[in-house]
Formats: sequence, structure tokens, C-alpha cells
Amino acid sequence: MPPRSPLVAIVGPCTAGKSTLVRRLEAQGWRVRHVAQEHSYVPYMWQHITNPDVLVYLDVTIEQARQRRRIDWGAERLAAQAERLAHAREHADLYLLTDDLSADEVFERVEAYLRERYARPDADTEG
Repeated sequence: MPPRSPLVAIVGPCTAGKSTLVRRLEAQGWRVRHVAQEHSYVPYMWQHITNPDVLVYLDVTIEQARQRRRIDWGAERLAAQAERLAHAREHADLYLLTDDLSADEVFERVEAYLRERYARPDADTEG
């Protein structure tokens, strides 16, 4: 990881795995912000709050959301959240549908993306 890691913003609908990913990335030293934009009607909230170097969008289907957590809402609410998040999704650097991924796999994919994108050019020659 570079001496000063990039600022990473995590967005997505409820139950997509944002909180878990944020905790895991922070534990590895990444600068991360959980942007709870799914509850806001401000399309560019993710930019205003964080102005991140990297925007990661985690997604989930209603079927998987119901398996992950007992929820008292349905597909309409998830669709409304997706609509509120459309601007963030359009601008995401990395999009992951988390339905078939474990929390470990989500973390590994996101961290691999960050390491690849922010690796120092001379990292392989140091030693």
C-alpha cells in the first residue's frame, strides 16, 4: 500500500455488505468511508461527503437480502434505493454484485483492486 492510501468510499443498498467491507478494509489500513446514500435523495451525496479517490458500489438482490437479514421491506424499497444510488453506480470505479460472494471474497476482490490500482511502479523491484 502506498504511504498515504487513497480515500475509498463504499456505497450500495442495505444488506449489500458495506459495513463489513468497511471494517475489513480499515483493519488493513485503508482510508474508507461508508456513505449511507441509499437513504438520501441527493444523487451526488457520495461526492459531496467524501470526494473519494475510489468509489466502490456493492449490490444485492432482494432474494439474497432476505437470506442475509430479517427485513420488513420488499423489492420496492430495494428498487427505490437503487434509484437513489444510480448516480453513484454510474460513477463507480468498481461494481460488485455480492449475492454469490462471501464477505471474505468481497474483501479480497476489493482489496486486490485497490492494491493493483495503487501499487507503486517500483514495488516489484524493492527488496
